[in-house]
Amino acid sequence: MTLRSGRQFLSIPGPTNVPDEVLQAMHRPAVDIYGGEHGGELFGITMSSLAGLKKIFKTDGETYIYIANGHGAWEAALSNVLSAGDTILVLESGRFAVGWGEMGRSMGLNIESIPNGWTTAVDPAKVEEHLRGDTEGKIKAVLMVQVDTASGCVNDIQAVRAAMNATGHDALLMVDTIASLACMPFEMDAWGIDVAVGGSQKGLMMPPGLSYVAANDKAKAAHANAGLRTSYWDWATRDEEEHYRKYCGTPPVHMLFAMRQAFDMIFEEGLDAVIERHRILAGAVHAAVDQWSKGGVFDYNITNPSERAPSVTVIRTAEGIDPGKIRTICVEKMGVTLGLGIGDLGGKAFRIGHMGHVNAPMILGTLGALEVGLDALGYLDDNSRGGISAATAYLASALKAA
Repeated sequence: MTLRSGRQFLSIPGPTNVPDEVLQAMHRPAVDIYGGEHGGELFGITMSSLAGLKKIFKTDGETYIYIANGHGAWEAALSNVLSAGDTILVLESGRFAVGWGEMGRSMGLNIESIPNGWTTAVDPAKVEEHLRGDTEGKIKAVLMVQVDTASGCVNDIQAVRAAMNATGHDALLMVDTIASLACMPFEMDAWGIDVAVGGSQKGLMMPPGLSYVAANDKAKAAHANAGLRTSYWDWATRDEEEHYRKYCGTPPVHMLFAMRQAFDMIFEEGLDAVIERHRILAGAVHAAVDQWSKGGVFDYNITNPSERAPSVTVIRTAEGIDPGKIRTICVEKMGVTLGLGIGDLGGKAFRIGHMGHVNAPMILGTLGALEVGLDALGYLDDNSRGGISAATAYLASALKAA
């Protein structure tokens, strides 16, 4: 017996749900990329989208669009401001800052790290201490993520920037916003961020395939002497006027239409409203998990509530509880796909994605299916049932306060 017939729910932390309007924007014949009416239209979409990215990143710096996933944005950022033999400092808080650093190592960079477990955010005091020890100024850049989707952690970028400022260190601050952009506050210029990277497939509501980099004046100055620059990633080429140079060749035609539609939807709702929507929906998820965790079978991976991401919630299972069974019953019996635990949490956790094109009914549907699955598996008791009631109460309270 199955209850899954009907529309499937994708509740993983990326790639996320793509709005019908974005899919429809892509559903068109191929166009002439070289000129004429459609060539001019594509150029206009590119330029307006680059300007839109400035609004989303909240920067007056330059923005760049790459035909690549988030790992491409990582390489673009590193190659444009650094040289082989430079040292970078990686601020660990899960899997992805570490991965960014490992990419740098493969490019010929030296890596220093501030170790950190998977249950807490970056400690700014440790950043300050480490940079004070770099008396020769070997560290050229500090790498961190705003949200790590593997751990479910959100890091305090402003506190890290303040720690860097306290030392007077001149390193670039480089931030990965792939799982946070358009999901929570991010202010590149106001927070003193030099390079930011993002991706299309999470909060920006597009299919995978585009990634973004934003760079301020300090980063552009470093770019002038960067020895890792290559023709594809190079900002200098992409700063030229011809449209094909913005992509180092053929533009991603149909993704451009998708991007323009997605940005239009974000700006129509209002970026602040989008961020508030994510905050409230994350609160509903957390209200449900608070209730389920009373039975001792589940708990948050991130111990401090203030360090839990508004875009993904990572739930650890108790010893002997297989999270794979939870994911299986949800998808096979009810048509809801949850995220699996990855990295150090493989086989120990599952993840609920709540970012991008998501609303209250979608969140409640996911939580309801999950609660049914947990109960059917015998993982809830009289003390821990009621997660969906807690979530609906939270949402009602939020609406009353609005």
